[in-house]
Amino acid sequence: MKTYDWIVVGAGIVGSAFGYELAKAGFSVLLLDRSAQSPNATRYSYGGVAYWSGNTPLLSQLCEESKTIYAELTAELDYDIQYRDLDLLLTVDADRDPAAIAPNYDGFYIPPTQLDPATAVELEPLLAKEAIAAAFHTKHGNVCPSALAQGYQTAMQRLGGVVEIATIKKFERSGDRIQGVQTDQGVFLGTNVLVCAGGLSRSLLQQMGIAARVYFTQAELIETPPLAELQMQSIVMPAELDRMEMEAKATQPGQDPLWDEPGHEMAPAVLDAGALQYQDGVVRMGQISRVLTDPQAQVDAALSEAQIRADIGKVLPALQDVPGTWASCLVAFSGDRLPLVGALPHHEGLHLCSGFNGPFLLAPPLARHFAQFHQGKPSDVLPQLAPDRFSKT
Repeated sequence: MKTYDWIVVGAGIVGSAFGYELAKAGFSVLLLDRSAQSPNATRYSYGGVAYWSGNTPLLSQLCEESKTIYAELTAELDYDIQYRDLDLLLTVDADRDPAAIAPNYDGFYIPPTQLDPATAVELEPLLAKEAIAAAFHTKHGNVCPSALAQGYQTAMQRLGGVVEIATIKKFERSGDRIQGVQTDQGVFLGTNVLVCAGGLSRSLLQQMGIAARVYFTQAELIETPPLAELQMQSIVMPAELDRMEMEAKATQPGQDPLWDEPGHEMAPAVLDAGALQYQDGVVRMGQISRVLTDPQAQVDAALSEAQIRADIGKVLPALQDVPGTWASCLVAFSGDRLPLVGALPHHEGLHLCSGFNGPFLLAPPLARHFAQFHQGKPSDVLPQLAPDRFSKT
C-alpha cells in the first residue's frame, strides 16, 4: 500500500492551497474530502481577498505576499480563478457616528477612506442613501471561491497529487504517531496528516480524543440565481462586524469544556448585513452567525431568511425580494483571530490548519510558507503561529 508524504483532510480553499503547495514542493499528496460538492465555507464564501486589512506587522506582511501571489496565480495554476479588484463599501448605519468608528481602521495596511452617503451611492447605486451615515471605501480583491479551490486541485493533480472522496472514521496510529487515516473507502497511509476540515476540524479531532482550540460558527446566507436585471458594482459590508464581538464572547477562558458538549449556544446570534454579486450574476447576501456547539444543529431556515432579507433591504432595497435560496455552512475561527497552522503537540505526524479569519487572503501565502518550511527552509512567519496556541484556554 502506498504511503503518501502528506494526507490533507478537507478540500476547501485551505486544504486545496496547502495540498498544491506541498505537491509543488515535491511531496506526494493525497487530498481527501467527504463530498465532491461539499457544502462547506468555501462553497458559500464571498471569496474576499482583503489585502488592505493587515493591522499587525505579521498580517501586513501576509497581505503584501497575498497580493503578489494573486497577481500571478491564474497563470501559475493555468486556471481562471476569476480574480478581480472591486470597490468595498463598509457602511455605517444612519444612527451611528462615523467619527467614532474611523479610528478602528487607522492601523490597517491600507486604511480605507471615509465617504459621505452621496459619494458612496455614486460607487454603488443600489445603496439606500438615507440608511447610512457614511461608508469607508477601499479596493478589495475577489475570486470565485469554487474556481480557486478547483484551480489549486487541478494544478496539484498535474504535479502528481491525488484527490479522493472519502469520509474519515479515525486516524491510524502507533502510540503517539499518526500513520494515516481510516475512511469509508479504506485505509490511506501517510507520513503526515494535515487537518484542514474548517468548521468540522474541532469535532473531527474531538472524535479522536484530541483537543484543539479551534471553534466554529454556523453562517447563514441567501444565494440567488444569476440576476441579469440587477448589477451590483461593489461589495457592501457593515463597518462594524458584530461577529467579532460574538466570537470573543464565545471563547472566554474556561469555556472550552462547553464546546465539547452539544446543545450550548455560546453567545447570542448576530446579523452582519452584506452582499456581493459574482461575475455570473449570482448574488450572495447575509449573514447570520451563530455559535452553537453542535455542528449538526438545526435552525429555523424560514425565520433566518426573513431576518436576512429585512436587514439587507434597509441598505440594499433592490435585493430584499429577489429570488434566492437559504443556505448555511460551518466557519472555523480561533481564540485569538490568528489561524492555527502547525504540528499538534503530542501527536507526531498530525498537523492542523484551521481557524482562518480571511482564508482567501491568508491561505495562499501561509500554504507557501508551510510547504517551504517542510522542505527545510526557515520561516519567519510560522513561528508566530506557534502550536502552543493550539491548546491554551
